[in-house]
Amino acid sequence: MRRSGRPSLWRRQDMDTPDSGGMTPLGRKTAETGINFTSTTRFSRGLTFIRTHTLFGQSPMRRIIPQTSLLQENADPQKIAFLLRKQWTLYSVTPMYKFSYGNLKEYSRLLSAFVAAEKQKGLAVEVGNDLGIKVTLSTLLGLKGTDQDQVAILVQIASRSQLPFENAEDKVVWSGCFCCISGDDLLESVPEDFTCLSLFLANGAESYTAIVGSWFQKTFDCYFSRLTISPLNLAWMAAMWTGCKVDSHMAATELVFSVPCIPQSLDISYAIHPEDAKALWDTVQKTPGEVTQEEVNLFMDCLYSHFHRHFKIHLSATRLVKVSTSIASAHCDGNIKILHSKHLIGVLTLLTELAISQIQ
Repeated sequence: MRRSGRPSLWRRQDMDTPDSGGMTPLGRKTAETGINFTSTTRFSRGLTFIRTHTLFGQSPMRRIIPQTSLLQENADPQKIAFLLRKQWTLYSVTPMYKFSYGNLKEYSRLLSAFVAAEKQKGLAVEVGNDLGIKVTLSTLLGLKGTDQDQVAILVQIASRSQLPFENAEDKVVWSGCFCCISGDDLLESVPEDFTCLSLFLANGAESYTAIVGSWFQKTFDCYFSRLTISPLNLAWMAAMWTGCKVDSHMAATELVFSVPCIPQSLDISYAIHPEDAKALWDTVQKTPGEVTQEEVNLFMDCLYSHFHRHFKIHLSATRLVKVSTSIASAHCDGNIKILHSKHLIGVLTLLTELAISQIQ
């Protein structure tokens, strides 16, 4: 066990009810992130349409576990590898209005000027000048769960090298990825003028995330919201990822629980040998390839009972805040690190589901 952090408020029902993510009005600073997104409209067209035409929001009673990579043949291995082993912060994004894949070069130019102006505290910056900042929007081909999915977009901010060499490389200081993996239900309900890239992953300084998010909101009338992960969905991840096959070295399954204490909160780290976790899961799972809510509950109850037998601590009275496995690690704050390309689509499919649920 290890102590960390400051005391925080906690309610027992948090263990049973998924976090809604609580969308705040545009332009208002959120308590969770400190990031201030602004938009020219209070509610986006896409958000209004989704709220009146879809039924997302409830956690499903069963989910499918993809056992093999669904990356398409045209996937760029270098770009796919770029997504792995980095800590990404998650956001949900409502459909973007009048976004065009044919204008990525122009978007890159305009966003470069916007970022440079924001970094210079609002000083006028002429589009096309050498700004010392370069923003690139490019497609992430092959990152799809179904043929109907929209093509993923990679956004990168690089600072231009000051070295006097012609071939000096720019340094990437921030990255973002828009995608919507297996979001068929949402795609069917949104008009043609909208592009659905409901999941956004950001890596880098929060100041850049705020600037990029603000530009997208103003330009495409969309809405960004921090995507947190409830204890219930973290338990799903622990069960689903434990059931996945990994060819290389398997890491221990680690669960971190937060205990409200005064004057300091207490974190409990519970590590399970990967072979033991897999053996337990094999006894719980009834149908290979899918997971049910009942199986998730039983899996977690068995782990709780084992821990109580040895340490006399009821983990069911604490709050699950982090899950780490060989497949990925996820924190309730909405931070994730994906470790295997073989299971990249499976992880992003689940995160897309959570993002769509939040923008209901």
